[in-house]
Amino acid sequence: MIARIPSRSLKTGLAIAALAVALAGCTGNKWGFPYKAGVQQGNWITQEQVALLQPGMTREQVRFALGSPTLTSVLHANRWDYPYYFKPGYGQAQERKFTVWFENDRLTRWEGDKQPDLQPYQLNTPDAVADEKADKRLSEDEARRQQEADQKKRDAAAPVSPMNQYPGQPGNAPEPLR
Repeated sequence: MIARIPSRSLKTGLAIAALAVALAGCTGNKWGFPYKAGVQQGNWITQEQVALLQPGMTREQVRFALGSPTLTSVLHANRWDYPYYFKPGYGQAQERKFTVWFENDRLTRWEGDKQPDLQPYQLNTPDAVADEKADKRLSEDEARRQQEADQKKRDAAAPVSPMNQYPGQPGNAPEPLR
């Protein structure tokens, strides 16, 4: 028997359906088409790095703590700038600035925007949220243990008398029963 060739309208319908699916994938934002890469420029500085700074540090020590400056100017040789800019493919841009000043090759002051606590690779990981919750839980447990230790110290320092040694027991009432 000869195999039947499907009708022309069936072939056309399948072709239109395949084309519609392919084009729908190219226009939807949910699937990430078209892809827009994020643009990251500058130095990422954390609070931990800023905490290392102390007045009187040398340029080499500051470079070790913060990294090489992105901007150094011939006109402002005593100033290092650490700008940071990040524009994700979709979303709001982030911009931070941080500047350090030197006098006689010694750090005198620094200022800038509030810097983040974590490095970029730590921000969007599921472990970062879990780590924050674990840190909070540990600090709460430590506070509870400290309160229990303080209570034990107060209890140990309280004077012991037969009247309050076993409260509620017969014979320990301050007045005789009538």
